[in-house]
Amino acid sequence: MKLIFLGATQTVTGSKFLVEDDQSSFLVDCGLYQGYKWLRERNWQPQAFDIDKLDGIVLTHAHIDHSGYIPRLYKQGYRGPVYCHHATRDLCSILLPDSGHIQEEDALFYARHKLSKHAHPEPLYDGETAERCMELFQPVDFGQEFSIGNSRIHLQPAGHILGAGSAILDNNGVRVGFSGDVGRPHDLLMRPPQPLPELDLLLMESTYGNRLHPEVHPREDLARVVNDTVSRGGILLIPSFAVGRAQALQYLLVTLMDRGDIPELPIFLDSPMAIDVTDVYCRYADQHRLSPEECQHMHRGITYTHSVNESKALENIQYPHIIIAGSGMATGGRILHHMKRLLPNHRTTLLFTGYQAGGTRGALLTGGGTSVKIHGERVPCRASIEMIQGLSAHADYRELCAWLQQSQLRPGTPIQLVHGEPDAADALRFYLKENTEFHPVVAEYRQVLHL
Repeated sequence: MKLIFLGATQTVTGSKFLVEDDQSSFLVDCGLYQGYKWLRERNWQPQAFDIDKLDGIVLTHAHIDHSGYIPRLYKQGYRGPVYCHHATRDLCSILLPDSGHIQEEDALFYARHKLSKHAHPEPLYDGETAERCMELFQPVDFGQEFSIGNSRIHLQPAGHILGAGSAILDNNGVRVGFSGDVGRPHDLLMRPPQPLPELDLLLMESTYGNRLHPEVHPREDLARVVNDTVSRGGILLIPSFAVGRAQALQYLLVTLMDRGDIPELPIFLDSPMAIDVTDVYCRYADQHRLSPEECQHMHRGITYTHSVNESKALENIQYPHIIIAGSGMATGGRILHHMKRLLPNHRTTLLFTGYQAGGTRGALLTGGGTSVKIHGERVPCRASIEMIQGLSAHADYRELCAWLQQSQLRPGTPIQLVHGEPDAADALRFYLKENTEFHPVVAEYRQVLHL
């Protein structure tokens, strides 16, 4: 068996691992590269494999950096199965078409304003292609075994978001684990990740490999930011991921108002995708910590803006309010229109609530940037830029280490660290080397392992 690392090596995006033997060839994860332009350009490069010989895709979860390349393969002719959990299928049916529509809109915008070096800029794929590719999805339960060639595979719960799983592969007695994104033991919404079985090799994420989540509850920091913004008579903008983060923010804000920790404020969820995802969370109550009653209460006092006109109408509101909109790293979506309008206002607060990948607007602004380019225009930033920790759905390095030590991994088990920036991956490598008996190394792009 041969394993080829085609993404998520020394970066947090583009998760893609090719498994080959003499019987089959398949991918574990099939994500988009995001962030730096040199990374995004990989999305357009020729495949490192023959699509006609690809027998399947195993998807650990729905986030675009793990699933967002599937429509591109479909556009190029792939018609094999995509195995994933039922909740992942439901989330992808929302996320992938949205990704396609955003790419269409960006291509049209750049063509209209002549902002591209190409005379007729094209999207990587469009919304219709993303909708059609959903016919390939074959959902499975956690623990349900399926086969691709010689490989027997199952998914086990990884926490993180709905449907997220670690993929466990057994090929002729060689067992490989793909962690996917690993959740936290005390996550606000999700249940803890299931410990791993005995493995011959583990590919493990390292997104938070050099960071610890704060001990203070994020509820306290969120209340402070809201109250500071209200005292200035300003508007609070929160770029948010549609899956997991938007739901956690809704739950926290409603809870803070219930407790009287923040004033009763208009809250707008300006993301049709996040609105649909919230409904999915309510359908899979067995996977998260919230009761059906808490799920329904989460909607209280929050206005859902579905249409573009409803989103534009928010411009007319002058008194303090909160807008939650995608995307979480300010790489696209409706949040950009609100930022373009409100960043020059010193009363505005722009609040980031999670990791900001290098090359994104979020990383630029949290790093002290005084202006940002939006839709081809340089927008000055006079707003207050805030970041709160503790809402991330990724385990930090101590939590990852504890998860490994709860597992059945043997001493000396090799671990390839993926899905992390170079500093984070190497810090986790050092921490695991010093505190465990495993053998961690940082994976390299296009590295080939023979097992």
